[in-house]
Amino acid sequence: MVSSVLPVYNRSKLVIDRGEGAYLYTTDGRRYLDFVSGIAVNCLGHCHPKLVEALNKQANKLWQISNLYQIPGLTELAEKITSNSFADTIFFCNSGAEAVECCIKTVRKYHDVTGNPNKFRIITFEGAFHGRTLAAIWASKRDPMMQEGFGPPVEGFDNIPFNDIEAVKNAITDETAAILIEPIQGDGGIRPADREYLKQLRAVADEHGILLCFDEIQCGMGRTGTLFAHEIYGVTPDIVTSAKGIGGGFPLGACLMSEKAAKGMTLGTHGSTYGGNPLAMAVGEAVVDELLSDGFLDNVKKLSATLRKGLDELKTKYPSVIKEVRGEGLLLGLVLIPSNKEFMCKLEENGLLAPPASDNVLRMLPPLNINEGHINEALEALDKTCKEYI
Repeated sequence: MVSSVLPVYNRSKLVIDRGEGAYLYTTDGRRYLDFVSGIAVNCLGHCHPKLVEALNKQANKLWQISNLYQIPGLTELAEKITSNSFADTIFFCNSGAEAVECCIKTVRKYHDVTGNPNKFRIITFEGAFHGRTLAAIWASKRDPMMQEGFGPPVEGFDNIPFNDIEAVKNAITDETAAILIEPIQGDGGIRPADREYLKQLRAVADEHGILLCFDEIQCGMGRTGTLFAHEIYGVTPDIVTSAKGIGGGFPLGACLMSEKAAKGMTLGTHGSTYGGNPLAMAVGEAVVDELLSDGFLDNVKKLSATLRKGLDELKTKYPSVIKEVRGEGLLLGLVLIPSNKEFMCKLEENGLLAPPASDNVLRMLPPLNINEGHINEALEALDKTCKEYI
């Protein structure tokens, strides 16, 4: 029978029935330790009681009213995030791609209202992934399949090598408006930007009067042991895009910006029918409350050190299987020598789910509230899988 679903995904044969904490259960009763987390989305695991409570409580009151009216929880969540970040203001949307679109529009509008409408080009980087909208695919350069057949290219993006400051300086022209970078590339292979490099980007942006934008859709919201990934670098951006973990599994995105960057985003310049809806705000606030609770982010750092140590030991033990371990916090990647997709399938058979990435990387994206028992279980599954290649 031909499926009525558009065939744009190569799905696993697993049929997931339910989730609980760090585990997923299939319809035939098998249990899997989930180090996919919906691709860094389910930051508190599956069916976290505080998220379930927040969603159910709001669902019994109000779902959607549009942005024609005051939205319960919107101001509270915005103030909670701004008081714990660089941002002065936030636009809430429904996904990472929408957050990136808001970022691009904010950049262009900023230069328009400051008397430089000729500035519209944005410097982006090889290996980047910024979403699947028409503009976002041309801002990205990770997989040619994302762009083939969707031309002509959306004008305004200059893609250059990652971690190369001279390439950035050489790419700047009178039309350059901003730099857009993932502090840690996720889909591009868990590639962290060099610490000094991001500081140099801040200096270059300031020198040329352009905006520095961080895409933290995968690497933000606690995954590095800080609320936002740029905090570990000591660099303050002008705009940050956020999604995935910010909703803990509920569709939610956000574009955070400084007062300066937001200068052009005035009444009527942007909008969203569903953005900031009461359900999303209720769940988002519950997520942020948990991430900011006493000891939570410190525990992420502790657990990430434990996981990293175990992965490094596996690399030493199986040098013909694992070439490199890289990443920050609980955003880690194994650069494999055998095919990452083949390894992923074998790992699935051994009870651990983990997603692939570019550069033959297998990502480790567990919920942020895992414990050492989960880490040991994951390391045992990885060890067993590595042995199959010896």
